[in-house]
Amino acid sequence: MAPETVAALLDTAAALWPLDRACEITLEANPSSVEASRFAGYRSAGINRVSLGVQSLNDDELRFLGRLHTAAEARQALDVAHRHFDRVTFDLIYARPGQTPAEWRRELSAALGLARGHLSLYQLTVEPGTAFFGLQQRGKLRIPGAELAADLYDLTQEVCEAAGLPAYEVSNHAAPGEESRHNLTYWRYGDYVGAGPGAHGRIAAGHAKIATAAIEEPAAWAAQVLEQGHGCAERNELSALEQAEEMLLMGLRLSEGLDLARLEAGTGFILAPAEIAGLEEEGLLETQASRVRVSSRGRLVLNAIVETLASALTPAPSA
Repeated sequence: MAPETVAALLDTAAALWPLDRACEITLEANPSSVEASRFAGYRSAGINRVSLGVQSLNDDELRFLGRLHTAAEARQALDVAHRHFDRVTFDLIYARPGQTPAEWRRELSAALGLARGHLSLYQLTVEPGTAFFGLQQRGKLRIPGAELAADLYDLTQEVCEAAGLPAYEVSNHAAPGEESRHNLTYWRYGDYVGAGPGAHGRIAAGHAKIATAAIEEPAAWAAQVLEQGHGCAERNELSALEQAEEMLLMGLRLSEGLDLARLEAGTGFILAPAEIAGLEEEGLLETQASRVRVSSRGRLVLNAIVETLASALTPAPSA
């Protein structure tokens, strides 16, 4: 995306909504020399935070992941980004086929030496319909099993905490004050507009919550924008239970946990105390005042905990 396009988008957003002078404006970019050469222009356009899709600091692994940049290009892009932006983050993918804890510790330590306040660290997952899924089905791709994946996750927490970047969300690590503000809006179940191709939004309208989804294919999205003034494909009002389920799913990803009082006030639903107590006795949940959070042990089975608690959502007793 050209810097001039970025500037036009930001000018349009500023004309539609009041923007705080300290608002976070993040641009996601690839660590190629082409995009890195535009960083000065992005900064002038109004971008104040950059997120780079590095994914690995090893050339063989980058080829395996299908990335077009090299490890050297990634390091160069990070260097350029740090010269132009005070806030820079990048991502890595771990739990790759054949990866050992010692190898991941070395790569993560190198990444922390390049990071300045924030890192996103995702375990490799294989989704149906992808090339990796086909390889896995044919026995040509073996990712680490559950036990090794858990060891790699624990190692990630240990190394990042020691470096001053504890997890504030399942896959995101930051020094205090360097958390991603726009991502926190999603996880805290705030309002956000999804405008671009494939973007999703959640917008409060009185007591209702409207879920929107834009057309995924860029050309079709652009054509509809020109014809109708928007690229929205779906617009649905979420029920109170659907809102409660989404708030639960997002909130439990955060280290700060879910505010149960806000859950009740916003949706009219509560979590059955017996279910919370049971998971707390198992050491999977921790409660403090009106908050419930997943323990470090519980994060290894987060999906199961969310599923259990979602089935325990019940309407709050009438006053």
